[in-house]
Amino acid sequence: MRHLLDTTDLSLQEIDEMIALAMDIIEHKEKYAHYCQGKKLATLFFEPSTRTRLSFTAAMYELGGHVLGFDDAGSSSATKGESVEDTVRMAGCYADIIAMRHPLEGAPRVGAYRSAVPIINAGDGGHAHPTQTLTDLLTIYREKGTFDNLTIGLCGDLKFGRTVHSLIKAMCRYKNVRFALIAPKELQVPDYIISDVLEPSGCKYAQVETMEAVMPDLDVLYMTRIQRERFFSEEEYLKHKDAFILDKKKLWNAKQDLTIMHPLPRVNEISTDVDDDPRAKYFVQALNGKYIRMALIIKLLEWGGMM
Repeated sequence: MRHLLDTTDLSLQEIDEMIALAMDIIEHKEKYAHYCQGKKLATLFFEPSTRTRLSFTAAMYELGGHVLGFDDAGSSSATKGESVEDTVRMAGCYADIIAMRHPLEGAPRVGAYRSAVPIINAGDGGHAHPTQTLTDLLTIYREKGTFDNLTIGLCGDLKFGRTVHSLIKAMCRYKNVRFALIAPKELQVPDYIISDVLEPSGCKYAQVETMEAVMPDLDVLYMTRIQRERFFSEEEYLKHKDAFILDKKKLWNAKQDLTIMHPLPRVNEISTDVDDDPRAKYFVQALNGKYIRMALIIKLLEWGGMM
C-alpha cells in the first residue's frame, strides 16, 4: 500500500512520472474520462478548505469516479471523540482512496498506520501539504520546462506556511536551486528547515526582509498569505498581516519571464493590479492542482494494485 504523506515519499523518478502523466491528462482529457469508473474517493477534511477539496472532487469526477466525505470536523464523529485511526478505517470500508486534511501535524500518518486504502495528506497543520507541492512543481515545469538552475523567492509567512516547507523539501532535490527567503525575522522558516533540509542539501539560500533586495534575481516568486489561524494572538497577526504586499511597482526590475505563484487564498498580499500581468500564474496554478491530483489518484490506485 502506498500513501502520500510527504513529498519525500516520492522518488524523483516517481515525481517525473506523475508530472508526465499530468501533462498527458492536460493534452488528452478524453482518454482518462472513465479511468476511475466505479472507484470512490473519501474526502476527510477536519479543517476548512476550498481549493484543495474542490480540486480533489473535480479530479475524481473527471476521472469518472465518485466522491463522499465531509468538509468540517463538526459534521464528523470526531465531535463524539472518535479517533483519527477509527475514522480512517471506517472510511476505508466505503472508499478506494482517501484525501485527508487535519489541523494536527502528523494526523494523516497516524491514520495511515491502519488504513486499508491509500491516504493522501491534503495538509496537516503547519507541517506539510504535498499535493500543493505537486501542484507547484507542475506549474514550475509548465512555465520553466525544468526544475534545475532556478532561483526561487519565497515570501510572507515562512514559519507556519506548510506549502513553503513542502516546496523547499521538494526543490532541494534538484540541481543548482537557490532560495531567497523573504520574511520578517519572526516569520522566517523554522530552524529544522535550515538544519535538516537546506544545509544538508547544499542548496544556497539567503534570508532577507524585502522583495526589492532580490527581485532582479528571481525566476519564481512564491507569495504566501499571513495566516491568522497560525498565530498565537490577534495582536501578533495584526502586526504582520500587511508587511509584504506585491504590487506592480515592485515588479519594475523583475525578469520578463518571472513566474509569480501563490497557493491561495489571497488576502491582500498580491495587489489585484498584478492579476493582468502575464507573469501572474496563481490561477493557472490552481487549475494545475486538478490535473496533478488526477495523476496522483491514478498512480496511487495503480501502485496499490487497485486498478
